[in-house]
Amino acid sequence: MTRSIAKTLAALAVFSAALSPSAFAQETNQKTSTGTSFVENFDRIDNAIWYISDGWDNGAHQNCTWSKKQISVENGVLELTFEQRKTGKRDYACGEIQTRKRFGYGTYEARIKTAEGSGLNSAFFTYIGPTDKKPHDEIDFEVLGKDSGKVQVNQYISAKGGNEKLVDVAGGANAGFNDYAFVWEQGRLRYYVNGKLVQDVTDPAKIPVNDQKIFFSLWGTDTLSDWMGKFHYRGPAKMQIDRVAFTAPGEKCLFPESITCTLN
Repeated sequence: MTRSIAKTLAALAVFSAALSPSAFAQETNQKTSTGTSFVENFDRIDNAIWYISDGWDNGAHQNCTWSKKQISVENGVLELTFEQRKTGKRDYACGEIQTRKRFGYGTYEARIKTAEGSGLNSAFFTYIGPTDKKPHDEIDFEVLGKDSGKVQVNQYISAKGGNEKLVDVAGGANAGFNDYAFVWEQGRLRYYVNGKLVQDVTDPAKIPVNDQKIFFSLWGTDTLSDWMGKFHYRGPAKMQIDRVAFTAPGEKCLFPESITCTLN
C-alpha cells in the first residue's frame, strides 16, 4: 500500500466500528467487559456474542452497504457474501460481523477461505476506536482479491498505521481454508500463517494496547484501486470462516490445531 493510501484509510477510519450508528455505540459501550477464552465453530450465530453490521457504509471509499442478509451459516461455516443488490446508498451489498465484547492480550486464530475478485477485501482483524470512546487501535489480516496469493498484515496504534507487510499464502488464500493467527502480548506482536511465523513486532510504539473487538468483513471499493485493484464485478463473491478462537495468556490450548499447543 502506498503512503498516501495508508493515510487515507486512517483518516476515513476504514472499519465500521468507527462509523456505526449511535444506537449501536450506546449498546456496546454498556458491555465493556473483557471477553474470555473461546472457540467458535459456527454451528449457528449467537446474537449474544456477535453483532452483524447492517444498514450503513464506511464512507465514499466503500462501494457497498453492510447488510445482515449477507451473513449466514452453512454446514458449520460462517459465510460473508458480496453481491450486486441495491442497498442503502450503494449498488452492492456486503457483510461484516463483530464480537460484542472486547478482548485483550492473547492468541487470536481464524481458519478462513477468502473471496476472489479485484477490488474486494477479505479481512480478519481486531479493532477499537472513537465510537467506543477509545483511540483507534487495530490488528489486521487482509487478503485483497486482486492477488489471493498474499495476505497483508498490519496494525494501527492511536490511528497511526504504516506497518504493512505482504506475506505469501501457499496455494492461494481463496483456493482453500488457511489458518491465520496473531499472538498479542505486552511488548510483542507475532503474526502466523498456517503455523509459520511471518512477522515479529517488538517495538512497543508499534503494538496496540487497548482491548479490541474481533471482526470479519468482506467489502469492495471503486476508489482505492492503487491498493485493492480496479473493481470488476463478476458475480457474487464469498468469504468463509470455519473457526475463530481466542486463548487468554497462560491458558492451555483449546483445540488440537491451535497454535498455542505448540507455542506453549
